[in-house]
Amino acid sequence: MAPYQHIDRKSPFSTKNGKTLPIFAVTPAHVETGTIDPIALDWARKAGFTAGAGALLLVPTADGQLGGALFGLGTNPSATPFLAGKLARQLPAGDWHIETAPLTANRLALGYGLGSYSYDRYRTEGQAGPKLLIPQDADATDIKRQLAGVFLARDLINTPTNDMGPGELERVFRSIAEHYKADVSVIVGEDLLKANFPLVHAVGRASAEAPRLLEMRWGKDGHRRVTLVGKGVCFDTGGLDIKPAASMLLMKKDMGGAANVLGLALMIMDAKLKVDLRVIVPVVENSIAGNAFRPGDVYRSRKGLTVQIDNTDAEGRLILADALAYADEEETDLLIDMATLTGAARVALGPDLPPVFTDDEELAAELLDASIETDDPLWRMPLYMGYDKGLKGQIADLTNAPAGGMAGAITAALFLKRFVSRARSWAHFDIFGWAPSERPHSPVGGEAQAIRALYRYLRSSVR
Repeated sequence: MAPYQHIDRKSPFSTKNGKTLPIFAVTPAHVETGTIDPIALDWARKAGFTAGAGALLLVPTADGQLGGALFGLGTNPSATPFLAGKLARQLPAGDWHIETAPLTANRLALGYGLGSYSYDRYRTEGQAGPKLLIPQDADATDIKRQLAGVFLARDLINTPTNDMGPGELERVFRSIAEHYKADVSVIVGEDLLKANFPLVHAVGRASAEAPRLLEMRWGKDGHRRVTLVGKGVCFDTGGLDIKPAASMLLMKKDMGGAANVLGLALMIMDAKLKVDLRVIVPVVENSIAGNAFRPGDVYRSRKGLTVQIDNTDAEGRLILADALAYADEEETDLLIDMATLTGAARVALGPDLPPVFTDDEELAAELLDASIETDDPLWRMPLYMGYDKGLKGQIADLTNAPAGGMAGAITAALFLKRFVSRARSWAHFDIFGWAPSERPHSPVGGEAQAIRALYRYLRSSVR
């Protein structure tokens, strides 16, 4: 069974073994010492090709036909392990294979695949691109699985809210579950109050599309219990504490936590990992209407803690609070939540390096090891309890927006921690979910963050 695809797209990989053009991936040293194909070397020297990182030189045959390509890796190939992604956008259409390269086959093929991504749903014309033959010593099945998870996350984030509101996100959720024969339950609208999800309801009730809580279960009882929770704010106006126009431009990505959780769930299920998987996604649109929740309101959460609303633009932690409390009602071995939660995390670490918060030292070490192994960057930040006192509300147990404006990513994580008590291990990922500039392995747009590292960690820990 092929991995789930939200948008049908042609594979970036070739199946024409023996009928493909060669790519010589080389460093400057290869050109200087002449340790490459003689015809390609002669052409490189005549063209002044020095194998700088990402440089491409097409090589002709003796009769003037296209004979192959030289691709520069720069002096330190390990510094840009997914540089091969550039090939997917630079090579002419056709079938290609890597002839020589000082990088692993998996890195080359995965990098190429990641760089092949494009989001063309709303473009009237497309064009054929190159295809790369996956090297025989690469794990083709797992590479395609990882690409499917990453592309799903990117596709969901890139889709504008008029086509990815709460109802459509639910349809995608159900479609993934159907593909992998998982069980789904959904609670919608006023039923959220009956089922005791008051914060999810409060945040989403002003939208034309009803808020909802999505739940998926897959796997076998007795296997390691893994629960994934993703923030699903399909659009965030900021509510009555409305955002300025410039700050709303990317708010279709505020469901990036849900998108990444679903990408990770796809990889887990497609690999048939031995886990008892549960996926919980609270889905809302934070809109403005006469019934919108207000600054100063106080709501009792599912856990029983009361929350004072000091800023309606701090809505993500509210819906996650109910979802995490619900997840924590069942004993679980590992509880992961992912959310595009705070600007403070971006100020601290920038858009490409998501922080992870956990008080489990062993889990933290293993996640960071997996991050390095997969070149999927993470950085641990502290759950510093000295800031916990700032969460106290003036007239309620908690405030959703501590005063002072400092340590915002930490106080948001500490807020969520209040709603987790039974899970054996818990980790919170404050992701950006967006690539603000083009990189070899991704265009500008929605991005998967931390899920390849999490997949590696889970795959190695539940054999």
